[in-house]
Amino acid sequence: MPDRPTSEDFKNAQSLPYPARQSEMDIQPQTDLKEYRAADKLRGKVALVTGADSGIGRAVALAFALEGAQVAILYNENDGDAQVTKQLVEERGGHCLVIKADVRDKAACTDAVKQTVDAYGGLNVLVNNAAFQATQDSILDISEEQLRRTLETNLFGYVFMIQAALPHLHEGDAIINTGSIVGETGNPMLVDYTASKGGIHALTKSLALQFGKLGNGVRINAVLPGPVWTPNIPGTMPLDEVQKFGHEVALGRPGQPEELAPAYVYLACQDSSFVTGTLLQVTGGKLSS
Repeated sequence: MPDRPTSEDFKNAQSLPYPARQSEMDIQPQTDLKEYRAADKLRGKVALVTGADSGIGRAVALAFALEGAQVAILYNENDGDAQVTKQLVEERGGHCLVIKADVRDKAACTDAVKQTVDAYGGLNVLVNNAAFQATQDSILDISEEQLRRTLETNLFGYVFMIQAALPHLHEGDAIINTGSIVGETGNPMLVDYTASKGGIHALTKSLALQFGKLGNGVRINAVLPGPVWTPNIPGTMPLDEVQKFGHEVALGRPGQPEELAPAYVYLACQDSSFVTGTLLQVTGGKLSS
């Protein structure tokens, strides 16, 4: 088993300017899946993962590639991190299409899906993972600009990507949204972010019912991470929170991105053929009420 940093190990961690780069973090997130044992669960599939330059998205893209999928990654800002993701995929024998785009732009989402389909001949799995968060102590301090960026990235972008992808998806294909445990529990510093994640959870359940009624055979589920060590943490959270990160969960530590990836593999492959509309918590014991 790999060593996982505990909350005590973060006591000297530093904040980083937003958008934080994984390459600049003093405690590196574990995203390379060195211990992962693949089983060809996605052989012949095509997957598009948003927010995949670093963190959870990088780990998911790499796990999908290890399982045999052709992978496209979409990211918005950090070119260097995105190239590292591409390199990791290709070092393990996969192919990685890199797309720079902002999911707040509906036309960009449509184009990203088109690029993926043109490159690989189809699309089987969409992972909506791109996210934005910023902390504020009071709702009165949430600017209109922040509110729009949070909701347009975390909710509008998911809808735009689903609208673009759905015409290409068929029986047995899957959409996986990244929600959050705070969308179930709330968080006083992340009011707009928690609202957006709660919206993602409701979107997932509603579309599961809609797709079932349509009979298109497309499954849609969400993974709900607890505290996970990604660039968003030192890039957006107050320093005192960064330096005790993961202290509140039962396992006494934050999750690592590579610990989330198997949940996405499960929801993407036929092992979960009877699973839709599910909110799969991967939290280390940070439980919803």
